[in-house]
Amino acid sequence: MSKEQRQVFVYNKTRETFLAFRVKVADSVLGRLVGLLGRRSLQRDSGVWIVPGNAVHTIGVMFSFDLVLVDKNFKVVGLRELVHPFSITRPNFCAESALQLSAHAIFCSRTQIGDQLLIERYAAREALKGNGDGRLGLKSLPLDFAPAEPYGPIIQIPPDSSLDSCNEGFAESKTR
Repeated sequence: MSKEQRQVFVYNKTRETFLAFRVKVADSVLGRLVGLLGRRSLQRDSGVWIVPGNAVHTIGVMFSFDLVLVDKNFKVVGLRELVHPFSITRPNFCAESALQLSAHAIFCSRTQIGDQLLIERYAAREALKGNGDGRLGLKSLPLDFAPAEPYGPIIQIPPDSSLDSCNEGFAESKTR
């Protein structure tokens, strides 16, 4: 699996906020063992998703980070803000996986225990053929959102004198 497929984003559906956009999946023995080791810092929108895991150690990690513990249904069952270097967290036996995120990610996203998370990998959407005006439609868009014509829908304005009377009323109100 390529590196792009091994990254996911984490979205808090309850609070409608993102926790991180580039989270590396650590689901192998070696990946879980390494985790954040060897890094000097963690970028603002990144992290590591330890699967499976219900606790972490920070022996060898040189910076603080936030820890979100998640159950099998992606519901938050534990939060640890600013986990310091050279410490070990207590296991949470309700948790199936652990998200190691940048410091203050929990605070900034307003995440709380019980929140429902969406953890998905990025998937490229297949584009339709160009429609001649430089715009591309997406197959995943509902039919209502697809452009009806190359330049959008054509709207006929009936030749009605009511529009002229509106414009005259507007002109009169401006002169007052």
